Amino acid sequence: MIHRIAILGASGYTGAELVRLIATHPQMRITALSGDRKAGMAMREVFPFLRHLDLPPLQRIEEIDFSQVDLCFCALPHATSQAVIATLPRDLRIVDLSADFRLRDPAAYERWYGKPHAAPDLQAEAVYGLTEFYRPQIAAARLVAGTGCNAATGQYALRPLIAAGVIDLDRIVIDLKAGVSGAGRSLKENLLHAELSEGTHAYSPGGTHRHLGEFDQEFSLVAGRPVAVQFTPHLSPMNRGILATVYVDGDPARVHEVLFETYAREPFLEVLPFGALPSTRDIRGSNFCHIGVVGDRVPGRALVVAVLDNLTKGSSGQAIQNANLMLGIDETTGLMLAPVFP
Repeated sequence: MIHRIAILGASGYTGAELVRLIATHPQMRITALSGDRKAGMAMREVFPFLRHLDLPPLQRIEEIDFSQVDLCFCALPHATSQAVIATLPRDLRIVDLSADFRLRDPAAYERWYGKPHAAPDLQAEAVYGLTEFYRPQIAAARLVAGTGCNAATGQYALRPLIAAGVIDLDRIVIDLKAGVSGAGRSLKENLLHAELSEGTHAYSPGGTHRHLGEFDQEFSLVAGRPVAVQFTPHLSPMNRGILATVYVDGDPARVHEVLFETYAREPFLEVLPFGALPSTRDIRGSNFCHIGVVGDRVPGRALVVAVLDNLTKGSSGQAIQNANLMLGIDETTGLMLAPVFP
């Protein structure tokens, strides 16, 4: 069976990544693309790397006939998705890639995003889209909220350890390096090549980054009590990729054992042999996440390093993984592409 797919916000990075991946998906066909500021243009004009594909032209959202759509990916900016999704047919399956439905608590959303949620009924309905930990809920969902890319990386490193009780929950530090595509495609002075290249800088320090809302929500849920990690992201001069170095107090061998056993049957999560560390170059353009564990010079301390591609496993690839479950398709379909190297 071929499922008809719409992508809202197809002129952005995550929208283009969805198109790239769905182009070779055997059970999905793109029937509608939106890009309001570029409505009327062909995707080949917006993204020349997609010129070999036969795609519908970009159009405005209100011009799309959703009766001809089985599932919609919403790759719109944060705070835009909630208003748009509220107008879509109630029987339409939706995977949202923005931050609008990630937090279950309306008060937490208002705290982290500075204003009340515009569609609290949908916020309550949405299923958090960290695929490996919410499969049954995702398969039965109408609306799935894709995770933040930084939040996904940190959770893959830490959720099994928190669940197993093998680390000190009050001494967790996440030091994360993120590629510039995670900041979106809009023009920003600090993202100009001359100002970004040949340097790395921390941003949203001291507990101000919005993905901390996801960490607080998910880690506290797993632990059964409040967990507040220390988290500092850094913008790194690479196009794609996230590398999170996570510092924990716990026996390194046991930390590795828990991660290895948890992910042993996961198709997209690879735990390396103890002492080996992953690199962003080994997952670029793929839906894979690699995790490594090493011991510290001080006994009882460990480092967990997790890497993934922010546009693929951190966003669009994970969205397709979730959509596969929602449509009753094998979860890995269309996603077993090898990473791009070098």
